[in-house]
Amino acid sequence: MSIVFHEVSKTFHLFNKEVSYIISVLANGGIENLYYGKAIKDRESFAHHHEEVGRSHMAVCVEEPGILARNYIRDEYPSYGTGDFRSPAYTVLQENGSRISEYRYVSHNIIKGKPDIAPLPSTYVENESEADTLEIKLYDSVTDTEMILSYTIYADYPIITRHTKFNHHGDRVIVLQKALSFATDFLDMNYEMLQFSGAWARERYIKKRKLEMGIQSVGTATGTGSGADHTPFIALSRPETTENSGEVYGFSLVYSGNFLAQVEVSTHDITRVMLGINPEGFSWKLEKGESFTTPEAVLVYSDKGYNAMSQALHDLYRSRLMQGEWRDKARPILLNNWEATYFDFNEEKLLKIASKAKEVGVELFVLDDGWFGARDDDYRGLGDWFVNMKKLPGGVTGLADKIEAMGLKFGIWVELEMVNKDSDLYRKHPDWLIGTPGRFECHSRHQHVLDMTRDDVTDYLYGCMDKLLSEAKISYIKWDMNRYMTEPFGRELPADRQGEFMHRYILGVYKLYDKLTKKFPHVLFESCASGGARFDPGMLHYAPQTWSSDDTDANERTKIQYGTSYMYPVVSMGSHVSAVPNHQMNRITPISTRAAVAYFGTFGYELDLNLLSDEEIEAVKSQVKFMKEHRELIQMKGDFYRILSPFEHNDTAWAVVAKDKSEAIAMYYQRLNKINASFLRFKLAGLCPDSEYEVTYEIAGKTKSFKACGDELMYAGIPVSREDLTANGGDFAAIIYVIKKIN
Repeated sequence: MSIVFHEVSKTFHLFNKEVSYIISVLANGGIENLYYGKAIKDRESFAHHHEEVGRSHMAVCVEEPGILARNYIRDEYPSYGTGDFRSPAYTVLQENGSRISEYRYVSHNIIKGKPDIAPLPSTYVENESEADTLEIKLYDSVTDTEMILSYTIYADYPIITRHTKFNHHGDRVIVLQKALSFATDFLDMNYEMLQFSGAWARERYIKKRKLEMGIQSVGTATGTGSGADHTPFIALSRPETTENSGEVYGFSLVYSGNFLAQVEVSTHDITRVMLGINPEGFSWKLEKGESFTTPEAVLVYSDKGYNAMSQALHDLYRSRLMQGEWRDKARPILLNNWEATYFDFNEEKLLKIASKAKEVGVELFVLDDGWFGARDDDYRGLGDWFVNMKKLPGGVTGLADKIEAMGLKFGIWVELEMVNKDSDLYRKHPDWLIGTPGRFECHSRHQHVLDMTRDDVTDYLYGCMDKLLSEAKISYIKWDMNRYMTEPFGRELPADRQGEFMHRYILGVYKLYDKLTKKFPHVLFESCASGGARFDPGMLHYAPQTWSSDDTDANERTKIQYGTSYMYPVVSMGSHVSAVPNHQMNRITPISTRAAVAYFGTFGYELDLNLLSDEEIEAVKSQVKFMKEHRELIQMKGDFYRILSPFEHNDTAWAVVAKDKSEAIAMYYQRLNKINASFLRFKLAGLCPDSEYEVTYEIAGKTKSFKACGDELMYAGIPVSREDLTANGGDFAAIIYVIKKIN
């Protein structure tokens, strides 16, 4: 890993063993990207990669006889109005109404390690040898404003992170109307764009399209920025790229608010990628001495297909984005009472469920919605974070003590950012609700959003949680966010700062998360994608796992977890075994299949175990035992491989392989059974070709095994018997293979 500056050619080369990123200072003081891709050898000059060609309609931005035109170069952080007619990465409104800027290179700094960008979440290092950072300072003399382009390259990952900072020194106010995290250009358009989109209960479905001239983009203006609809991630891949071969560039945003991911192809086939805060409704006023920092963008490169891209992101996010005590720990197996009881529970019912959970080996009991205020339904109680003594006469403290006495840990559900109008909190502080004066306040799920830009709001919520977590033995918090934002308006913000509201909201959420996780480092926090509205790297910085979807049906979860795995590690995905008929789909799925899919996540149960048959209870005991034996590999120490896509096949297959190739856990899943069907072969990935392995699996409760070399398992594959799939359920059948190296 290195960052080299060649003084004569004014060229920067960021590189490690896998990736190179080369930029240079132009004649006009701008910064151009010369190359981004597979690692290449360093040299004094890469100037031949800069091309200037006379073209019609070009606007030359240097004195004659020069022909430098911004519209035909690969500008690192482009503006609009001085010759580049494509979309800009930033826009600065000045007092005279002008939006023309020209930031020119002044100096640079190469730093060992990686500086923090708090209060924004970001990736980090624990030792300065892990990464190098380049800061390029540019200056606009008219506005007297600095722009700092920041690049960090990691030593052990094909990853470069970027963000941008504006430092305003001028006497006249400026307004950022657009400030994306990064931009980078590619010389051709022969790419396919991947995005991950969906809706409640069908999150992060893979969407792929071939690039065309013009703009293709994905983003959110919901206030939450991730979760059900769109994910703050896109990838560009060559048409021939597969899971295991070919080039792919991934772009991930460490942010939980409104985002824009945009790809623009010019009429000369130049492809511009940009990612950052959605400019829709955004503005940020800078007075003298004030600064603004964009969220961090993570750029990942792979020439070995999508799996290698994902594995690099997984390793980075698992070890250098997540933080705290739970970062390096496998997650407890839990039981959540929601689908077992909904709002209809009392202490006796909960203790009965918890007792059965202890019997089967579960480690954590989680009390979901309904424990607080007058919360007997969706219509009331949100905001009143004090215990409902009618349901829990001993309070949360008493219940937690009884759960702990059973030998279980105790967790609880909250939705801190929300309020019902039928609540003591709203009656006392109606002005804390987000809403625009004189306008109707839309409701969703009968609830409204609290103004997290306000210190009095975040202080109240912190006080409630501080009291709860200090008094009761609570080991886990599930933090939902069950609606999007409407009528965004800050009652405490002046008119000329209303464009700052949504970003300030997210900063308020980060502030609350930061205070709570630092005060209670032993508590495992889990955010929520849907119901709740967030699954993004910003959340993972504080809450190292996320409830992946309210859809707990195993068949549907194959798609949700498969899509999620492109960006996020297995250990971040909340995944449970639900009751049947499934509460969302009314589908009957074998309990073995429900577990097989849920293994590849944090793993838990979302049902009343007391309603299961004796045979099912024995199956649950075996499942819990299996997960305890293998969760270190699945969650912490393995590489995840996607093998067969549920978006393309009747079958789904994936595997987790130990980094030393010594063992693996693989799943083969069949959606619908077939009559008189063709033969099946399950071709694994990631094993050592020269090693011999023992493969063990269960069919209808009976164990089978065989031995084979790694090359055979990968290239010839495992014969998957149709009879075995039928024996495991037929429709919605799964087989789990345990693969262990024997020599």
